[in-house]
Amino acid sequence: MITKLLLAVKKWALPIVIVYTLALTIASLVQLGDIPSLGSSFDDKIYHFIAYAVFTLVVYNYCRLLHFKSPIIITTVSVIIYGIIIELLQNTITVYRTLDVYDVLANALGVCFAVILLKYGDKRLVKKKQ
Repeated sequence: MITKLLLAVKKWALPIVIVYTLALTIASLVQLGDIPSLGSSFDDKIYHFIAYAVFTLVVYNYCRLLHFKSPIIITTVSVIIYGIIIELLQNTITVYRTLDVYDVLANALGVCFAVILLKYGDKRLVKKKQ
């Protein structure tokens, strides 16, 4: 059962990365309608944090399956750079979005949160195996 699940994850890792990247890019560059409110004054930053934490997990999973030497470093750097590029594109190719340094910060914090989860999860797995 677990073997079949791992094979399915491997099989779908690249399509998941592609679809998530496209969805995040489109959502970041088009004018969105009514976004549900979370009831705080910084809902946008929360959405950025969550989106980039999930993006980090998705990209990490794919990098790990490719057996990169340092998948967590490659993931962290690439996702943060992607977030910066998206913010720059919002400022240059759209008229309804602007570059926001706090969005970049929220993105980076989401990445850091996911990295902490990955590190903590890895340590728990190592303890269980011993």
